[in-house]
Amino acid sequence: MSAKLPQKRYFRQRAHSNPFSDHYLEYPLSPAHMDWSTHYPKFFTSKSDNVQSSIQKKVEFADLGCGYGGLLVALSTLFPDVLMLGMEIRVKVEEYVRERINALRSQYPEQYQNVSIIRMNAMKFLPNFFEKGQLSKMFFLFPDPHFKNRKHKARIITTQLLSEYAYVLRVGGIIYTITDVKDLYEWMVKHLDDHPLFERIPDDELERDPVISHVRTATEEGKKVERNNGDKFIACYKRIADEDSSED
Repeated sequence: MSAKLPQKRYFRQRAHSNPFSDHYLEYPLSPAHMDWSTHYPKFFTSKSDNVQSSIQKKVEFADLGCGYGGLLVALSTLFPDVLMLGMEIRVKVEEYVRERINALRSQYPEQYQNVSIIRMNAMKFLPNFFEKGQLSKMFFLFPDPHFKNRKHKARIITTQLLSEYAYVLRVGGIIYTITDVKDLYEWMVKHLDDHPLFERIPDDELERDPVISHVRTATEEGKKVERNNGDKFIACYKRIADEDSSED
C-alpha cells in the first residue's frame, strides 16, 4: 500500500525562525564529507558508492527556506535528472517535507527520487554542503522580511551572504527571488545590483524561463498571496564571472 501524504495541520509551526539562535544542527566538515546516499538512494546506492558517483552527480538546485516543499515537488518532474535540495530550519516543517517526499516516492516509484530536504541554517553552513561553483539555481521565495530596522541584518540577502552564494553558484547560474513585501524587494534588488558578481536578468528574458511560473505559484506562501490578490515582486540575477580572477 502506498504511503499517504502528510497533512499540514499536524506540522504547523511559526512562520519564521531566528537564524542567529543556537539550533542543534548536524552538518559535514566539508562537501567531501557529506553522504548524499540517504537523500538520493536511486542515484547513490550506498555510502561507499557515494564517493565515486558524486563525481558525476551533485546537487544543482537549492531552495533556501523551502517551506512546505511546493517548489521542490513542482520542479522535481520538470527536471527529473537534476538533484535538488530544500533547506529548512524549522523542525516540524522539515519533517513534513521529508514525509511528503517519501509518500510521493511510494506512490510514484519512478518519480521524486531527485528531490530531498535537510534541516540546516543556510546563513551559516552553506559552504559545508556545496563546493565552489556547484549550484546552477538558488531560490529565495517569500523570505522573512524582518521588518524592523534592527532586524535587517537577519535578512537572507545581504552583501556578505551574497558573496557566499556567489561562491557556491556557478558562473551563469541564477538566483531567483520573490516577495510580496515591496520594501524587502527593494532591499534585495539594491544589494544584488550593488554586488559585482551578479547581473539582473531582464523581465522579458525571465518570461521564457520555465521555472518562473512555479516560482510565482508553487509555494504555499505564493498561493496565499494569490488568494488575497496581493502583489508579487520578482527579481532574478545571473552569476557573472569575476573579472579579476580566472573564472569562465
